[in-house]
Amino acid sequence: MTEHNPDELDYLTYIDRVWRGEETLLPHLTGAFTSEELVTVRERVGFFPAFANVAVFDTDAGLVLVDSGDVRTADLLHTAVQAFSPDPVRAVVYTHGHVDHVFGVAPFDQEPVRPEVIAHEAVTARFDRYVETAGYNTWINRRQFGVPSLNWPTEYRYPDTTYRDRLTVRHGGLTFELFHARGETDDHTYVWVPELKTLCTGDLFIWNSPNAGNPQKAQRYPEEWARALRAMAELGAEVLLPGHGIPIVGADRVAQALDDTASLLESLCAQTRDLMNAGLRLDAVIHGVKVPAELLAKPYLRPAYDEPEFVVRNLWRLWGGWYDQNPAHLKPAPEAAVAAELAAAAGGAPVLARRASRLLAEGELRIASHLAETAALAAPEDVEVARIRAEVYATRAGHETSTMARGVFHWAAAESAAVAAGTDVTTELTRSADGLARAAGAISVGVVDATDGVSGAASGGVSRAASGGASGGADSCC
Repeated sequence: MTEHNPDELDYLTYIDRVWRGEETLLPHLTGAFTSEELVTVRERVGFFPAFANVAVFDTDAGLVLVDSGDVRTADLLHTAVQAFSPDPVRAVVYTHGHVDHVFGVAPFDQEPVRPEVIAHEAVTARFDRYVETAGYNTWINRRQFGVPSLNWPTEYRYPDTTYRDRLTVRHGGLTFELFHARGETDDHTYVWVPELKTLCTGDLFIWNSPNAGNPQKAQRYPEEWARALRAMAELGAEVLLPGHGIPIVGADRVAQALDDTASLLESLCAQTRDLMNAGLRLDAVIHGVKVPAELLAKPYLRPAYDEPEFVVRNLWRLWGGWYDQNPAHLKPAPEAAVAAELAAAAGGAPVLARRASRLLAEGELRIASHLAETAALAAPEDVEVARIRAEVYATRAGHETSTMARGVFHWAAAESAAVAAGTDVTTELTRSADGLARAAGAISVGVVDATDGVSGAASGGVSRAASGGASGGADSCC
């Protein structure tokens, strides 16, 4: 074991300021603290602060890593871990199988001592699914993150050891309690180290409103997620090391963060269930659930990545299936055929598009989107319609706070801008400086309000570790 002393200044001071709402997450997420040295958050505990974090535990029998980061930070992580201790990495625990958490193992596999990778048994099935649906994942992640050159990886470092419900691993006087919990994924693990009162949550806590509703990804489990947060709160952790975002230091702060996050999910679940039990359609449920504003105001619960409206949809899918209770949607006509009829009834697709433009000017963004989309489906090559659709979705993207919504709307705007200009989606996505940054593999997690220097949302790229354009070149994960 190597002697370590907690870093007194800089990062630890910074994370305290973020907790107090005096600083944003932007420096952390953009790699300002990502370097060739780990942060020592307490004795024997190192932390690699990046977009996807890694926790490192120094035991008498070697090092144990919780997660391994993504492909862009793999070499830098390896260097930082070697500087932290000359001892070999004995084990790496995957908290789940998203690609931004499992692609940093390769450099350690080249060492004389190859680490044991430990994960929940469903991680193996996830990797198999990723290989089989690589094309689909390529497209949805290109759209979500605005990276038209992204290609989904098809080779993975599979775990050596898997478990089902709970696993205890001991290394050099430290105990690593692994607990399975379904939340953002079905293969999630949180790790408790009782001797150090340290909890590694993976993506069960991410300094954002929980990623429990991603519209383009697999099923999430908000109710079980909330139960896992309650169980974690009972452990009495003094340090919380999240999969994304900054550490939380202090038992009271850890308990508050876990309680608030659980309360948000529990409220969404209870309201959604009540409205479903009342026999309402999905549309009424979506617009009937009211999110507790006091919780969303917390710096660690801002909807900068996912957002509660999407969680409600995910709960409907989980509890009620895909039918939204609108009979016309049970066995629908092709969307383009419906759009053509509506456009004909309105007097032509341009008429619908111009009405969408007027609604946009009046601030009716949702209704404007419906009309612009209908017009474009009815007349996909019409330049005027395309121009208006591009304007509608570009405006919508500018008003959204979450990566999920912004990504979809940016891509839609680029599609129509390409039709109007006779170019292609890549050209249109990269016209702005922000678009160029995204296309180069920058990470986007919502926006920082330029008028609010203490906003908890952030966007940016891990520039000092970015390779750009490679498989997994953006936060193409969750």
